[in-house]
Amino acid sequence: MAGALPLSVAVVTLNEEANLPRLLESIAGLAGEIVVVDSGSTDGTERLARAAGARWERAEWNGFIAQKNRALDFCAQPWVLFLDADEALSPELVAALRGVFAGEGSRVDGYFLNRRTWYLGAWIWHAWYPEWRLRLIRRGAGRWGGLDPHASLTVDGTTARLEGDLLHYSFRDLNDHLHRTISYSRTMAESYAARGKRFRWRYLLLSPLVAIFKHLVLKHGWRDGWRGWLVSIIRGIDVFAKYAFLLEKERGNKAESSKP
Repeated sequence: MAGALPLSVAVVTLNEEANLPRLLESIAGLAGEIVVVDSGSTDGTERLARAAGARWERAEWNGFIAQKNRALDFCAQPWVLFLDADEALSPELVAALRGVFAGEGSRVDGYFLNRRTWYLGAWIWHAWYPEWRLRLIRRGAGRWGGLDPHASLTVDGTTARLEGDLLHYSFRDLNDHLHRTISYSRTMAESYAARGKRFRWRYLLLSPLVAIFKHLVLKHGWRDGWRGWLVSIIRGIDVFAKYAFLLEKERGNKAESSKP
């Protein structure tokens, strides 16, 4: 049996009892360290993490970017692999990771993984695929940035891609998808406002159509059948909602400032 790699797996959690066993099973025996940073779970998340030998840390939620960087700061191994609790490694990806530490990637500082999403009972092969995400970095070579809730990992150095898929078990059902879409859209609007981005009508009216066209036509989402149509249209709703929330926030602030 292959030994553990000089690798920390970092996971941010909140009530992930349903998802965590699948993730932990996929990385069993792979990493020298598992770091779980939790923002207040009330289910069995802590029990599962500790049973797998993970380092358990509690941290107040200050946004996606801040929480992921906090997880990075807790890691002690030379390499760090970031995973969401609703993800798992495919066997092909595990083999590719072991290949990296067999000496194939000594000059690379970060690796992109291709995420494949399970949605309403089937894999999405077009609308959300391929989806390359930087998730494996040499510790000290990168940090999380971007705008909440869409944190992005950047690395100072060379990058490459790994074979095999990162399996993503995203939404429980359509209600969960729509609920989280609106929640993330509101958070994105708040991030825009904090950065000083101004509302423009063309964003509200045209950008949702562009988003739908990209996923449905350019990425061939129609080939995913009715699921592809849902993914594409809800992506348009996401874009529409974030600009609608930005409009609400802007006009609301103006209304407040005009009060005597």
